[in-house]
Amino acid sequence: MTEIASPHISQPRILVLGVQPGTPPFRIMEIDGEVVGQARTVTDVLQYAAVYGITVHDLDDPDVIRWVGGDKFTWHHR
Repeated sequence: MTEIASPHISQPRILVLGVQPGTPPFRIMEIDGEVVGQARTVTDVLQYAAVYGITVHDLDDPDVIRWVGGDKFTWHHR
């Protein structure tokens, strides 16, 4: 019998949305589905995570963090 593998879709606790125009530009950040603030740098993302008791070891781990509209290097509006 052949098993059909279902794709794993992670639900990370941290969600960093696309860049918003501003001076400086920023990204809205959610933790556990709640908006927690505006991140302007990767350091902001790590600080918000720490406040919520989340230690981020790998910013590219999709089980921990999801980047929407860019990645950890995207901080300017296109």
